[in-house]
Amino acid sequence: MTQAELVVVANRLPVDRVIDADGEPTWRRSPGGLVTALEPVMRRADGAWVGWPGQSDIEVEPFEFEGTYLVPVTLSAEDVELYYEGMSNDTIWPLYHDVIAEPRYRRVWWDSYVKVNRRFAEAAAAAAAPGATVWVQDYQLQLVPKMLREARPDLIIGYFHHIPFPAYGLYSQLPWRRQMLEGLLGADVIGFQRVADAGNFARAVRRQLRYGTKATGITVPNGDGTTRNVLARAFPISIDSASYVELARRPEIRARAAEIRSDLGNPRKILLGVDRLDYTKGIRHRLKAYSELLEDGAISVEDVTLVQVASPSRERVEAYVQLRDEIELSVGRVNGDFDTMGHTAVRYLHQAFPREEMVALFLAADVMLVTALRDGMNLVAKEYVAARADNRGVLVLSEFAGAADELSSAVRINPHDIDGMKEAIMRAIEMPAAEQGRRMRALRRKVLENDVARWSESFLAALGSAGTANRAIRADA
Repeated sequence: MTQAELVVVANRLPVDRVIDADGEPTWRRSPGGLVTALEPVMRRADGAWVGWPGQSDIEVEPFEFEGTYLVPVTLSAEDVELYYEGMSNDTIWPLYHDVIAEPRYRRVWWDSYVKVNRRFAEAAAAAAAPGATVWVQDYQLQLVPKMLREARPDLIIGYFHHIPFPAYGLYSQLPWRRQMLEGLLGADVIGFQRVADAGNFARAVRRQLRYGTKATGITVPNGDGTTRNVLARAFPISIDSASYVELARRPEIRARAAEIRSDLGNPRKILLGVDRLDYTKGIRHRLKAYSELLEDGAISVEDVTLVQVASPSRERVEAYVQLRDEIELSVGRVNGDFDTMGHTAVRYLHQAFPREEMVALFLAADVMLVTALRDGMNLVAKEYVAARADNRGVLVLSEFAGAADELSSAVRINPHDIDGMKEAIMRAIEMPAAEQGRRMRALRRKVLENDVARWSESFLAALGSAGTANRAIRADA
């Protein structure tokens, strides 16, 4: 097996297995925030990526794809049910998102989570060259850093947490809270989206493990009388801003944006929501605010249309099945009450679109609604801003999205406050061009300066420094 100096470990490989026109299996690059974020890093480093191919019970040998060495980890149908759908998405996800949905705690899920995390750790250890850097991604693999540390103490290990980390009062519900913290502390650097998330993690470590925590990090015993310093701080993730700027300049995409407006009946204003179909995204709250504005007569369907893209997500998890039913019922009611022969209140699209179509939608939309009840970052907010090189459009942004820490020139909302959201939507609809331009220029400065390359460079630089310092401690022991 090829051994790499940089190994990324993530639940999914950056490719999807598809059947081509000749009926043969082949691979194509996956859509999604994590792949978009790490693709440039992996190309530059000529690295290896360890992950699940996305289908159960398929055995695939490691292979090269567009300059990256891919190491598939096989998961059985039972692994997918217990480790992924169960522990990852029915326990950790709702718990870490402030218990918006009730988490379920099942020992058989935890046992599978431990077993699968060990399989990922073993694959990463085998793919890593001596002294290599291994970067573990996200909540499905929180035990991997410690497992790697035990198997390969020569490695520099980083972990990035893409979702929120909850306050201690919620985190303490987790039956396996100590094991999870100890798993994460196997890393030299633990990255979070927000300063508050890093603070929540440090408090959990103090309460559960009694380790010393300072602004410079967490003191973790090695077991041999020495200690390591684990850096736990915010590294807000971003997007490949330049690619969105380039797409937004293409004549065919600008023409497609005009076509979208025409297809919608050329309303005065188009509101846009783009989300995975997830209970954390506040789609129900958004629909309620919009429908009340129609009921109040503040807007009309001839004047203002809402386009809601809700890409399919976790369709075998019961909470998501129920959510889809609720949202589609709400959309049907709003449209039934307010549609005319020529205009639709809500254009609802339960499907994923290629990036080109998304950029056309961003250019067509006058107002972008990001109403998340809790979100690690929300890259869609940044994508909308990057695409608006015309310095027009208004971003309405939940204060509970990680992006709100950086994008302070957005119109901020508390999505639980329906009246406040209605006021914010009306303010966005009526905002003068001069104020739109002032706000959007400030937003674009943030997004263009702090792009994904800067994110990965800052994380890897911090990881290199911390890993080198911890190696020196071991060498002196």
